[in-house]
Amino acid sequence: MMGEGNVEFGSNGTAPSAPNDFSLTAYDRAHMLTYARLLDAERLGHDWTAAAEGILGLDVAADRAAAELCWRSHLERARWIVGKGLAAVVRA
Repeated sequence: MMGEGNVEFGSNGTAPSAPNDFSLTAYDRAHMLTYARLLDAERLGHDWTAAAEGILGLDVAADRAAAELCWRSHLERARWIVGKGLAAVVRA
């Protein structure tokens, strides 16, 4: 679910939350680079606020809690895609 009906949240078209479908969505396909960048930032130990601002285009100072939820859902979706998500696509 993308939160509030596909409402744009970040300055780069980031939704308030990433999809939670069991298959790749058009939103996922449009945000593959974003997901990859989030995974890289995590691997490199970057602070979540830097990733939320720099990658997702969020204003963390304006609403820290909403920004963290958005960042967390997108990072979890990125992990799903490189795990179970890609396996499902390969099998299809």
